[in-house]
Amino acid sequence: MFYLLISFLSFILLSKSFSYKRLPPWEAKMSLFSPFLLSWFHKGSHALSFFQLFTLSDPPLKSTKLESSDEKKGTSLLDLPNLALESILDRLSPSDLCKMANVCTHLRNACEDEYLWEKRMNQKWGKLIGDSACKQWHLHIAHKRRSKLSTPSQNRGLLSSCFGGLSKFMRPKSESKGKIKRSLPIDSKKAWYQSLESGKLWFPAQVFNRESGHAGFMLSCYDAQISYDSQTDMFKARYPPHGRRAIEENIAWNRVRAPPVDTPPHVLHVSDCLADLKPGDHVEIQWRKSKEFSYGWWYGVVGHLEACDGSGANECGCCSNEMVMFEFSQYSVGSRWRKTMIDRKRHKEAGNEGDGYYGGVRKVYKEEEIRRWKCLWPNPCVE
Repeated sequence: MFYLLISFLSFILLSKSFSYKRLPPWEAKMSLFSPFLLSWFHKGSHALSFFQLFTLSDPPLKSTKLESSDEKKGTSLLDLPNLALESILDRLSPSDLCKMANVCTHLRNACEDEYLWEKRMNQKWGKLIGDSACKQWHLHIAHKRRSKLSTPSQNRGLLSSCFGGLSKFMRPKSESKGKIKRSLPIDSKKAWYQSLESGKLWFPAQVFNRESGHAGFMLSCYDAQISYDSQTDMFKARYPPHGRRAIEENIAWNRVRAPPVDTPPHVLHVSDCLADLKPGDHVEIQWRKSKEFSYGWWYGVVGHLEACDGSGANECGCCSNEMVMFEFSQYSVGSRWRKTMIDRKRHKEAGNEGDGYYGGVRKVYKEEEIRRWKCLWPNPCVE
């Protein structure tokens, strides 16, 4: 007991010998927690986060020198000229643009500019969105507008409307602040982009090598309604009825394309290239198994007739002959699917239930299309 009394008196005497100057709040905290901080500094990564927690919790001491108004105000993104702001937004990804639009009304309007989203639409979806997909989008917009108009108005009466108005004032401030009212037009480029990305919009396209390269569909392209899956970066396809398989999943980008012609899958394509076809030309020809099935487009090359030896272009009479030969080299020699002939002057759907029905023909002019078909070439050939 005596020892404790002596210690207490000595502590009082020593404390009086120090200055009574009051420490600033942040220095007082640091002095109290300095032993604890030292132990944390030895623990590595926790030191910085703990130090920032205490140094940033209270504002620093007021400086005796007055700061300039520019230093107090700082530079905001909204202070930039429009050209500089547009240049920054133009470099953002679609997801970053959506995040930036939630900052304030001014940035929302800037981030929802049609130019920015039209550019992103062309970059990702330009080669896949054809005329038929655009028509599907316009139908989707019209359906949304009709559904809004057909929704009955909610007439709740005088009493409920009064309580509804009071409920707005009784909401917590945290719910009313920080929310930006969105009025994105349903026909905007951003809405179109988001509908495609979310997979909610199914649109017309064509799928190469249906059913993941099944031998019965090798080097063919069939019409389908497709939907994008952003999680896998692949597509799902719904084929017209009377097919072997109604739905296919996990379709890569290199297996889909926009329809090159605006011909429905059950309609015979009007061929406008038959008179000019010559050996060596690349073509796509419609074919279907029976009258109930839809057409698919099959890749082939114009070949020489059996009566022609193909010795030279000037001596070849295939160009002037009424019949034209198509070769499908993806099938082995001797296969019944290897060759077929059609009448170039009086062509209509020709065939039978055993060999199927051949329809319209379109000539492939672009080298990009030809290379795409050759990249899908089977190895070995199909029997």
